[in-house]
Amino acid sequence: MANLLSLVQNETLKVWKKKRFAVIVLVLLVLIPIFVYAQLKISQNNAAKFADWRSVVQQRITDNMNAIASDRIPEEWKKWRRSLVQQLQYYLDRDVNPDTPNAVTFTATFLENSVTMFIPLMVLAIASDLVSSERASGTIKMLLTRPVRRWKILTSKLIALTLYVSLIIPTAALLSYLIAGLAFGYEGWGAPVFVGFRVNGTAIETSSVHAITQGAYLLMEMGLVWFSAMTVAAISFMVSVLLQSAAASLVTMMAAVISGAILANMASSWSSAKYLFNVNLNLTSYLQGTPPPIEGMSLGFSLVVLAVWGAVSLTTAFAVFTKRDVLN
Repeated sequence: MANLLSLVQNETLKVWKKKRFAVIVLVLLVLIPIFVYAQLKISQNNAAKFADWRSVVQQRITDNMNAIASDRIPEEWKKWRRSLVQQLQYYLDRDVNPDTPNAVTFTATFLENSVTMFIPLMVLAIASDLVSSERASGTIKMLLTRPVRRWKILTSKLIALTLYVSLIIPTAALLSYLIAGLAFGYEGWGAPVFVGFRVNGTAIETSSVHAITQGAYLLMEMGLVWFSAMTVAAISFMVSVLLQSAAASLVTMMAAVISGAILANMASSWSSAKYLFNVNLNLTSYLQGTPPPIEGMSLGFSLVVLAVWGAVSLTTAFAVFTKRDVLN
């Protein structure tokens, strides 16, 4: 146990000395103010055009209804818009502003839009070369000559990776909240948000809809984003073990993550694509009642698919690392 703890400490320091996490924080500090400014301009434009939030929501409903009536909009997008219209009408009927401008709603929106690409790319900055970089530089030979079992060495790397991934999510949320609060205020934790929308064909079932606080909703989102991020981390960990080149590991995983965002918009008629991990990363969409990209997908289904991908990836990584001759 003592050996494992010292190995974890060593791996954690390795990642820290590479300044990868510092770069991630710097990227967040640069991009979040830009997103906040864009959201602020949208809020100001809406305030100038509309008398109150109800007018804004009604205009969004009208715009989406016009898009649904258009022949130029693909049927998949129309399904999403019909779902959105029903949800907006639900909020309007209950006199609840779904887009209350505050730091909490901005943070929730930021996580929603980051779960499929932005946060996975930040995870890749740490995970993609965790093993392959040491093989490329030759330091893995020195590490394996120590009287420590190989599975312990790889476990220490996995624990260090988990720690950093678990740190990325709250760091992104905290920075979003702190920076957005300067523009929108730090209130809103107790504001209501409705969850439990279920898609049934082209209609939305509201029998299970109930209100929770924005704070609870944000915590639920963070948990789902963490699960998606850990799946990406596990697969990246496997790729880093399988490939000797750190660049090849990074490019491979970047292609996989980016292709998922493309497939989610194009693979509605390819039912088998729902078993791909990158199509199931957007777990937060289920909280909002957004129609899944492929028929038959649900929160439980996506959680199982991601869990299987993660488990298979880690099993493969340990099997290959403990048996392969990496000293030559």
